[in-house]
Amino acid sequence: MVEYIVTVHTGFLASGSTINKINIKLVGTDGESDHKWLKPWKGALTFVKGLSSYFYVSCPTSLGKLVLIELDKQNLLEVTEDKWFPAKVEVKSPEGEIYNFPIYRWIIDNEVHRFREGTALRVFDDTHHLGRYSRQQELKQREEEYRWDVYVEGIPHCIKAEDPSSLPREVRFSFTKKTEFAFTASTGLAELGLKGLTASEEPWTNIDDISQVFYNKWTPVSEYAQKHWKEDAFFGYQYLNGVNPILIQRCKVLPGNFPITADKIFLHGHCKLTDEMQKGNIYLCDYKRLEGLQANTINGKKQYLMAPLVLLQKTPDDKLMPIAIQLKQNPADDNPIFYPTDSEYDWLTAKIFVRSADFNEHQLNVHLLRTHLLAEVFAVSLLRNVPMIHPLYKLLIPHTRYTLQINFLARRLLISETGVFIQFASSGGEAMMTILKRSLSEMTYTSLCIPDDIAERGVEDVPNYYYRDDGLKLWDIIYKFVEGILGHYYKSDAEVQQDTELQKWTSDIFEHGFLSQANTGIPQSLTTVAQMVKFVTMMIFTCSGQHSAVNGGQYDYGGWMPNTPTSLQLPPPTRKGTTSEATMLQTLPDINATAQGLSAMWLLSKRSSDFVALGQYPDDHFSEEVPCKMIQNFQGELEVLSAVIKARNKGLEVPYTYMDPKEIENSVAI
Repeated sequence: MVEYIVTVHTGFLASGSTINKINIKLVGTDGESDHKWLKPWKGALTFVKGLSSYFYVSCPTSLGKLVLIELDKQNLLEVTEDKWFPAKVEVKSPEGEIYNFPIYRWIIDNEVHRFREGTALRVFDDTHHLGRYSRQQELKQREEEYRWDVYVEGIPHCIKAEDPSSLPREVRFSFTKKTEFAFTASTGLAELGLKGLTASEEPWTNIDDISQVFYNKWTPVSEYAQKHWKEDAFFGYQYLNGVNPILIQRCKVLPGNFPITADKIFLHGHCKLTDEMQKGNIYLCDYKRLEGLQANTINGKKQYLMAPLVLLQKTPDDKLMPIAIQLKQNPADDNPIFYPTDSEYDWLTAKIFVRSADFNEHQLNVHLLRTHLLAEVFAVSLLRNVPMIHPLYKLLIPHTRYTLQINFLARRLLISETGVFIQFASSGGEAMMTILKRSLSEMTYTSLCIPDDIAERGVEDVPNYYYRDDGLKLWDIIYKFVEGILGHYYKSDAEVQQDTELQKWTSDIFEHGFLSQANTGIPQSLTTVAQMVKFVTMMIFTCSGQHSAVNGGQYDYGGWMPNTPTSLQLPPPTRKGTTSEATMLQTLPDINATAQGLSAMWLLSKRSSDFVALGQYPDDHFSEEVPCKMIQNFQGELEVLSAVIKARNKGLEVPYTYMDPKEIENSVAI
């Protein structure tokens, strides 16, 4: 007889313990053990959350190399029905070999569940007949659990679910996350409700009164925004380091629909516009995706959403200053071009219309579509097509955490017919889906890869562009990590091409995420190791750093509403000299729309206590020495980048923290 030492680790999750009967079978290349009851020698503490227990499993002879284990949970009594969350099982063989079996799954039924040994195997490496069978059965079950659905035609597909409880347990919020999310949402609205703000459909009559909304929830940046929101330098700064840092591009030739008169434009440094464009000092922000949309109606009042063009100059003292604003795309006598030399409220009103357009462009295209909806496609495709034993699954599964549930809640609470965005944003209603469809049709693969995007927009040398500086460093660190991990398993381009699971995962993303639009440049298949590495790097960067960059500062820059109005309820001025502080206040959203918008931004900016930072992997999916060492190196490089960013920020008037690895979550989880 030989003995195997089996150690069972129960995950540290609420309700993850069990007092049921747990059985195990070991399956190896040379045989299998009996169906063994793991007798609870610790009593009720044997399978308690966060604890480990060991057992002995005897066999007549050695089983050879272990391939998989079978686990099942049986009721001891009818009243003891419960669910169990095993994290992993470790088995020490008579020969002294240690085998790891990552699980991280809920077991809630009495069925037999198979889990593979942790060594990563591609589909063509899996030569054992039981291994291949369990692989096929796992994907068959996953295809049933994770089904595609069409929320609205023309935007990326999503997971099919009736409510959060219908999602597979593994992808739902933890008890901690669920409780804190609900508490933050309810207390924020309750606070505003007690002040009478959520019910008031009146306009603001005094700009200082706006500060009473969430007056006890100011952040250092939101306080700075309140003090400096009227300043041109802060207006320009937000295009570099605010929540929408991907719109600005170098302007070499003025657009034909932006007929700026040279004698009216004021340039810092007393130079000519053509000369400044040739030097690369002129930049353009074009909100053309918002053109011709039917704006929302809020509190029975028609709202307004413009599609501005904004021209900015890099000044000799390295500031980015707005020098011209046109609020509608088509030039006309009733569509004046505004300049800093205009009256105070003409110029300020023009900037307010731009900031409101930026809110809608950011929320729908930059935030919702380009991070949340894409991350969901990446997650569903991974869960449908790639088994746990595959190296790609082990690499990417941490970057899918909570994404499916947060997106389900976004569809229900934010963009449904009764959602906050539909009710209180100027692009709510039909305009919202039009923006999403336009944005997807214009999206490119290169725009999702920050090195390519920076080059295409011509913003490689704009000073004080911390999103670019930190983002490029972060991309390089992620790329090096991905290259190391995948290069360990894929030694040739031919191996990439023959991995059918990898190819199905890629083609599903192309079909369900980008709706089979070849013009996006998204790969329909992967043919080389280098192509695979870049594609996977883009996914991890999108789900972590990019989401942090466009999500984390929502309340920082939107907490002072006049800096980021969710909607505007007077039309833009059609001639100069007609604005005042009174017309500005009448243009801003009503009190209840302000309160609802700020409550949503506060919720979406607040991370939960079970936040997992980029590069931290509480679940041990990789067990081999080489990838585990690469993970340690990855974490070390992220530590260095975090220290560099923190040191830089000490000298900044407005610190840029959103690309600090310590502040970046592994996944789109909020």
